[in-house]
Amino acid sequence: MRTVHVVVPEGIDDPSRPSGGNVYDRRISHGLGELGWPVHVHAVPGSWPRPRLAAYAGLARVVGEIPDGSLAVLDGLVASAAAEVLVPEANRLRLVPLVHMPLGADAGDDDARVREGAVLAAATSVITTSAWARRTLLELYPLPDARVHVAEPGVDVLPLSPGTTSGESLLCVAAVVPGKGQDVLLEALATMRGLPWRCLFVGSLDRDRAFAARLASRTSEEGLRGRVRFAGPQTGVHLDRSYESADLLVLPSRAETYGMVVTEALARGLPVVATDVGGVREALGHGQDGAWPGRLVPPEDPVSLAGALRVWLRDGGMRDAWRQVARERRASLSGWSETASVLAGVLREAAR
Repeated sequence: MRTVHVVVPEGIDDPSRPSGGNVYDRRISHGLGELGWPVHVHAVPGSWPRPRLAAYAGLARVVGEIPDGSLAVLDGLVASAAAEVLVPEANRLRLVPLVHMPLGADAGDDDARVREGAVLAAATSVITTSAWARRTLLELYPLPDARVHVAEPGVDVLPLSPGTTSGESLLCVAAVVPGKGQDVLLEALATMRGLPWRCLFVGSLDRDRAFAARLASRTSEEGLRGRVRFAGPQTGVHLDRSYESADLLVLPSRAETYGMVVTEALARGLPVVATDVGGVREALGHGQDGAWPGRLVPPEDPVSLAGALRVWLRDGGMRDAWRQVARERRASLSGWSETASVLAGVLREAAR
């Protein structure tokens, strides 16, 4: 098997910056190694996907040192933003961008679309993390259908979270940034003071400090300080404990390629209320009879979100039904070994 060079943004192992993309990059690198592929991981500094000029020079040095004919899997935050560095390298490397979020999907960023399109057109193969992302790329760019593949994130099936009778423990796991919609969730919660609930927000508070500060102020203004807590980023046993003490995961994102926290919750038997964006519907999936293990609501709609949460909190029968379907969905989730196997198949084809 050929050596695989995996190019990732610097800091994927930084516990203060956990993200689904970082987890994915680590797990597929490890999984390919377990399948017998020699793997070299190259971390490049910079605030990708919008780095300063020095970051491009650093990327050029890293990629320039990869031997001719090698397979280079590149995290999309780096690849999609670096056409001027990577397109010339396509003459000697087998470039395989791993697109976590199509940057060209932002209708107001023509430059991002041009850069991403140039890199993907020069690539040997393209990997996406959801069927939605694959469809989006094929709609945005004139790419050969057979060159764009899906390798959905895996998940580790963990012990069931016990839950409470009232279902009052709500959990939101996401970096505190506008795209994740915590402001919409706070607006919904502010209309539900008469119901028993508490909500733990887990995620970085440093990515957009002004937004995080506005949420803290809103929490105080609405008199929710005793019921809402922003815990900052968590990993390992600390994150496990937050899931174990939760009854329901709430993901109010404005955009998601897949939504790995959805399957991480389902892997513990936790139902999910989430916005119907991107690939979240794929991640949520169904139980044995086609029922949802929770509910999908429109994005940026605090009224619909509050309505779904009221159903959860008021209807014990519905809570039991959602929990049952979540456990059924838990049994059908695929692991990271399957993700690595799919990726290995794409790489074998790309190496020919």
